[in-house]
This record gives sequence, C-alpha cells and structure tokens, in this order.
Amino acid sequence: MKRREYAIVDIETTGGNAGGSRITEIAVIIHDGLAVIDRWETLVNPQKNIPLPIFALTGINNEIVSDAPIFDDIAEKLFDMLDGRIFVAHNVNFDYSFIRHQLHESGFKWTARKLCTVRATRKIRPGLYSYSLGNLCRSLDIPLNNRHRAGGDADATAILFSRLLQWDIDGEIEKMIKKASYDQRLPPNLPPDDFEQLPEKPGVYYFYNQAKKVVYVGKAVNLKKRVASHFSGNNISPQRQHFLRDIHSITFEVCANELMALLLECTEIKKLWPAYNKALKRFEPKFGLYEYEARNGYRYLAVGKVSKSQPCIEMFHSLYDATVLLRRLAEEFDIDYRFCKYGTTSDEALPRPIITDLPTVNEHNNKVENALDHYLSNRPSFAIIDKGRAADEKSCIWVENGHFYGMGYVSADMGFSQPAEVREYVTPYKSNQYIMQLINSYAQKYPGKVLMQNTLSEAV
Repeated sequence: MKRREYAIVDIETTGGNAGGSRITEIAVIIHDGLAVIDRWETLVNPQKNIPLPIFALTGINNEIVSDAPIFDDIAEKLFDMLDGRIFVAHNVNFDYSFIRHQLHESGFKWTARKLCTVRATRKIRPGLYSYSLGNLCRSLDIPLNNRHRAGGDADATAILFSRLLQWDIDGEIEKMIKKASYDQRLPPNLPPDDFEQLPEKPGVYYFYNQAKKVVYVGKAVNLKKRVASHFSGNNISPQRQHFLRDIHSITFEVCANELMALLLECTEIKKLWPAYNKALKRFEPKFGLYEYEARNGYRYLAVGKVSKSQPCIEMFHSLYDATVLLRRLAEEFDIDYRFCKYGTTSDEALPRPIITDLPTVNEHNNKVENALDHYLSNRPSFAIIDKGRAADEKSCIWVENGHFYGMGYVSADMGFSQPAEVREYVTPYKSNQYIMQLINSYAQKYPGKVLMQNTLSEAV
C-alpha cells in the first residue's frame, strides 16, 4: 500500500448529534500504516451541562471538565493533527460530523477522506456476530481498557485498524479510501453491494434496519441517483444521524414510470407505515361525507371527521371540500337544508331557504337517494395504459367509480375491447384522495393514454 498517515479518532459527547451536543473528550492516534507514531488525548469543557445518562455511561461530569480547555483552545492543535490525514473511526460519520462542525465554528475549514472501521471489518472479516467495538474486541481478542472513554476506545480502534491492515489481502482499505469510493459517503452499516445493485431506472426503494424492518420507503425517477442523494451533504440534525445509522440494507422494485412509482410508494407507506416517512403521512383524509337515517325516518347527509369504525360515502382532506360537495348536492336536488349537517361549520353561516313545513319522509328520502345515486354513478371509471418496464410489456392503471382500484403490467401485444377489462389484470390497492390527485393530474396531462369506460379508444 502507498505510504500515508491515518488519524484514528474517538470522542465522547454530551449527546447524540452534532447540532445540539458538544464534545467532552477527544483522543487522536496517528498511524503511518505500519505503527502508531503519535498520540494525543484531552478532556474538553463543552460549556453546557452534561446529562446524567452520559455521566453514567462515560464517567465524565461537569466537575471533571470544569478546568478542561474549551474547544476553541484546542481547535488549532486538533486541526494540525487531522489535516492531510485519513480520518479513521469506529462508526466514522458520528465522530466526523462532530469534529467538522466544531472546527467550522472555531474558524477552521476542514474535510477529509474517511475510513470506517465498522465497514472495513465487515468487508475484511465478514460473518461476525456483531460489529460494535466492544463485541469486536471480544471476538478478535483485542484489549479494551477504559471503555466509553475517548482514549480507551481510540487505543482499541488503533489495534483493530492495525490488524485490518494485516488481514487485508484483497486491498479493501485501499478501495475504501479513494475519493470516488461509495464507502466515503454510504452509511456505516450499509453493504456497498446493496447500493451498487440499484439500477438507473424509475422505481421504489426500501431502507431496512438491523431487525429487517422497513424504516423508509421512497420513489425515484432514477433509483441509484435518488438513493445516493440521501447520503450526500453534511446535515447534522438528530433525525438524519439516527436515520443513517438505522440503514442496514436496501431493496427496490423497478416501475415503468414516475406515476407508477408514486402510486406504489404511497400504497407501501400506507401499508408499512415506516418510522422515517413523514411527508405522505400528512395526506391522510380527515373528513368524510356520511348518510344516516334518524329515528324519525328522515335520511340525513352530514360532514364529519373520518372514523375507522364508520364507513363514509367519500373522504376529503379539508372540511371546505366536503362542505362544498354537500351544499352542491343539496342545491341540485332541492334537499331541505335542515337535513344537512356541516361538521363544525356554524349553521348560521350557511344560507337557508324559508321553510315552514317539513317535506314528507318519502319525498325527502327519495331526494337524498337520487342525489347519492347521481354522485356515485357519475364518478368516472377509466384505465391508463402506458409503456412498461421493458419493450415487451405495458403498464396499466384502473380507476373505478372515481377511486383507484389497482395497477399492474401486461404483455405489450395485449389489446382491450373495453377499458373495464383492465380490471382483471391489475393488483388491487387501497385508494385515497392523494392518489386520485396524482392519477387525475396525469390523465389531464396525457389524455391520449386514458381509456374511458364505454369507449373503444386505442391505448398508447
């Protein structure tokens, strides 16, 4: 291996993320690829309170660091020890993010190539039970003294690093420290093969944690490019740090186009409810249009909050949209407003006709039934036929009575005499208003790909 120097680093901190926590202790060991040539260790006054759980783990409390130098006082020496050297640490992104952040605050612009001893050990000594520092030291008979202190952990990491250099007959470390290497930006627990297998095609990707549970689902026009974007940048927020540490594997499903990927992403998030998916969870419909019969025999139409135990005629994201539909039906079918309930909307805020007598039960109920029949029967049913994932197939989406029914793929030479035939070839999924917004927007943009029910139009 070409001679170069490595800075093997371990830190103790007041918490788990660089944005809201500070370094309390740091140790740096300089290794020239053959042996340790320098070592430095110091406590650091974080200028903030050290939480009791941190004291319980490390033994470092406010009193111990009260006379220690603050980070600004050690920043120049630390920079000199790190500058121009490969930055080595166990779970490297944690230590790197803290040191880079605090050096920047002290006026030092520093970046470095990184080497994670977690990733390196997984490559060079695969199949071990655990790759935490403590368990590796037990498995590989490495002495670990003064655990959870910067000096003790750095010494153990340096021994581990020396052994990895000896065991690395395939040159894995040399590959990992190249600037263009995936190991410079991938999360510590993610095998590079998982990333390398990603195609540059539209689709949906799944991030899994150590327990093989899906923690994030995303869609992409280009799977490899989109997944790589998760690992770029230097965001030091707690959520991002925890997110990256939780990624242990990736799977994916190729889709024909962005719309199919969007629909699959939405349905998978609804089904799996991953911990780190936040955005699409906000699209849950909150209001519904309900119909019920009172004790007096009159049928009522009402807008109310969605309940899992109570089926509704239609769901809406806003009270306004639900109210507009109910008012339109009442006006078109001359339904007495006293039998329309508008959720939290004040009755006084809505116009009311002057009515002295109630309509008969049959007359009124027939109007309600006609209104609902009209609304339900006029919701469109149509298919969207588009290109497939390969030249020998087509993608198809079926919307039934205004709701997403399902999607799938068929042979490119298959023809449909009626759009409804598509229904037999799709996988059913649950619909929601957000999905229908996506489908309707696509249908308006590409009308030539839409087959309306009762038409004989040819699909693209």
